[in-house]
Order: sequence, then structure tokens, then C-alpha cells
Amino acid sequence: MKLSNLDKVFFPDAGLSKGDVIEHYRRVAAKMLPHLTGRPLTMRRYPDGIGDDTGDGGFFQKDASDHFPDWVRVEEVPQRQGGTIHHVVCDDEDTLVYLANQATIEFHVWLSTMDDLEHPDRLVIDIDPPSGVPVRTLRDVARRLASVYREVGLTPYVQATGGRGFHVAAPLDRSAGWEEARALSSELADHVAAADPDLLTTAQRKNKRGDRIFLDVNRNAYGQTFVAPYTLRARPAAGVATPVTWDELSRVEPDGFTPDRVRRRRKRDPWSDMADHAASATAARTALDRGAGVSPAARRAPPS
Repeated sequence: MKLSNLDKVFFPDAGLSKGDVIEHYRRVAAKMLPHLTGRPLTMRRYPDGIGDDTGDGGFFQKDASDHFPDWVRVEEVPQRQGGTIHHVVCDDEDTLVYLANQATIEFHVWLSTMDDLEHPDRLVIDIDPPSGVPVRTLRDVARRLASVYREVGLTPYVQATGGRGFHVAAPLDRSAGWEEARALSSELADHVAAADPDLLTTAQRKNKRGDRIFLDVNRNAYGQTFVAPYTLRARPAAGVATPVTWDELSRVEPDGFTPDRVRRRRKRDPWSDMADHAASATAARTALDRGAGVSPAARRAPPS
């Protein structure tokens, strides 16, 4: 394919050009594609780069553009409110590079796949802090969520989002639909937040949260997305959403992975075995209802 404007500055503060963005996606393709394959994609595009602000000048795009070539996979996806959206599904490196050349900086994917849109195979809770929360507190919250996941039979995985917080994810066996998965994510978040209401909240309205950390479960719904592993974030520092091991968590920052650091990272993808640990959302809800998740690890930790 013909690549264009490779010298155009996309991240002024980080000194990254459009060519650097494309090269990042070439390098991470082998690890990133398993997290994209088969999933409806929402692109966040910045034709003029992110500029000098926080990246608000771009736009989200769900429908594939008419000029996309025929070899880019596009699927018709029904919408709950009626109608359809023609989503790109990125299954190969050529598509990934093509979309990066179309100034796609961020890749956001569904928690279900085209072969079974109604049954998610991922559950994700986003730890979304206000400004000024120490990273050690965010790590502690991630560990509390992980503890409750384990107690109800889920296998927790963690991702530095490239932004302000962490994602705590778990693979599901697709035996339950969106309603069950959303209820489970809400109950898990409520359970952990109730143990430390001065620090944590699940309040949807920002004016109800105060200075507390928001445990966001909104990704767990039909048509919603979460930021794909190894995607760049449209922020001045050019952070990369990066899966990490639980052992690594104490040494990483939410936005600490840059394209260069990811390039030098000689580690197997920590999320590569997710499918081997898929569990039932229904069984997890039953376990939570029966009193799982009340171990000391899930309760309020000493002040950091």
C-alpha cells in the first residue's frame, strides 16, 4: 500500500511523526492482532496529529469510510436502537497498517466478537481516578478487584491503560449474554466500592463522585468498547495501553509505556492465554451472592 505524509508530526511533545505511529503498529502487530481479530472496531483518528493539547481534536469513527479498499474487512453490525453500522474488523497486519496510515491513533474494540455479538467473552472494569491519586493507590485498587475476581471464579488480568488508570479484565466463556455480564461487573464493582466508600465509587454522575476513584463498568454493554491492548493513546506523552503481569504491577505507571519502551520489552503478551481461563458469568454471580469476595484482601486496605 502507499503510505503518506510520514514526516508529519503527530505527537509534538513526544516527538513522534506519523511514520513513527505506523512503525509502532508494525512492531506490535503480532501481539496486538489477537486482541483485535473478529471484533468490531471503533477508530479514533487524528488527521492532523494530536496537537499541543490532550488530543481532543480528533474524532471517533465507527462506520468504515467509503474509500477504504475492498480487502479491508467490513461487517454490518445491528444496533440496539435500530439500523446498522458497518464496522471495520482488523484481522491482519495490512489492515492495521492501513488504518494507522489513515491517522488512526487509538483502536477501541468490542468485548464480543462477530461470530457471537450477543455473548461477551471479556469483562472489564476501568479504574478511573481523579487527578492527584497516587499510583500506589491505583495498584492497590486493582489488586482488590483481582482478589474478588478470583474468589468468584474469574481469572483477572490487568492493563496499564496508557492514560490515568488500569483495566482489570477477565475472560468469559460466552455462556451468558450482555445483561448477565453487565450485572456481574456492576455487582463486583459495587462490592469492592462498598468496602471503602471514602476512596471508591460507582456513581455514574461525575458530580456525585467527589474526589473518589470511579470503578467504571460501562464498557460491559452491547456496542460499547474498551481500549485495545498495545494501542497508542492520543495524549501528549504518547502512552501505550499495555497488558502487564500482576508481579509487574508494583513497578508500572498507568501511562509509563511509550512506543520505545514497548519496543524494548522482551516479554510474552501477558494476556495471550486468556481464552484458556474463560469462566461463567452466571457462576461468578452465584458465588458472589453466596458471600464470596469478603476476604481481607477485598476489604479496605490501610491508608497508602
